[in-house]
Amino acid sequence: MKTTHLGRTGLRVSRICLGTMNFGPYTSQDDSFAIMDRALEEGVQFFDTANVYGRSAGKGATEKILGEWFALGGGRRDQVVLATKVYGNIGDGPNDRGLSARHIRHACEDSLRRMKTDYIDLYQMHHVDRRTPWEEIWQAMEQLIREGKVLYVGSSNFAAWHIVKANAAAARRNLLGIVSEQSIYHLNNRSIELEVLPMCKNEGVGVLPWSPLGSGLLGGVLRKQAEGRRASEFVQKRLDKQRPQIERYEKLCDETGTPPGEVALAWLLANPAITAPIVGPRTMEQLESAIRATEVELEESVLDELDEIFPGPGGAAPEAYAW
Repeated sequence: MKTTHLGRTGLRVSRICLGTMNFGPYTSQDDSFAIMDRALEEGVQFFDTANVYGRSAGKGATEKILGEWFALGGGRRDQVVLATKVYGNIGDGPNDRGLSARHIRHACEDSLRRMKTDYIDLYQMHHVDRRTPWEEIWQAMEQLIREGKVLYVGSSNFAAWHIVKANAAAARRNLLGIVSEQSIYHLNNRSIELEVLPMCKNEGVGVLPWSPLGSGLLGGVLRKQAEGRRASEFVQKRLDKQRPQIERYEKLCDETGTPPGEVALAWLLANPAITAPIVGPRTMEQLESAIRATEVELEESVLDELDEIFPGPGGAAPEAYAW
């Protein structure tokens, strides 16, 4: 497994990131352990989670599974670059969400406890908090960094100007600032190409695409339906609107001899601005497919046809919409 730097930092991470959102609600603890063990064996050492993950198993359940896996020893925690998130509602109190200094502090301590670790490599703000000033946010992050509980700070679902403003505030405190942004990005949703992607490339901010398969739409949905497997309601609605596109996409994948899910990941990896797509396997088979995608090199003609099937916004702003 190849590695790359996380944005402008000296930290190296695997070219795919193991997303753990399915651990607990859809994937049992034992199967989650097996997937994480296999990921490490293959060199996938970048793991992503969030304090609110768990769904039907309860918020925090996914972090607890990671904690139990780390507790097995064998150098697991030392080998992993661990990323989690703060922002989401984790309780019924008025201060149990957002990015107030109080919530950041409490949420970090709770995540450390659940994951049975004394530090988080990459602590990501799960969403922008427009009501909390950056001076307060960085005061809280700076304290956690000083205590060795957080090494790097990242963002998720931020607009380009949010990151620029945040990093200007961090610079005033002589802090490194935001080093990575986790955004939705895939062939069927290329909005970040307007401003987020060029800003990240220019400012040395790593890009971690989430939902790289478009919630399954780009993972061979037509082929799976032909085999009798049922798509989610969300994917079915998208398919009803975009069937000609998906038919053309899967036909192209067949011509290349590469499964659709691996083509979608390879398309992201071909972009030098991308650090590591976040893959969230429910099964070992899905993990193995994601790993294979790192070895796929798409020809220029294939990349060009993918652009025709799934046209982006037309490039970076403002040229995408102005002269």
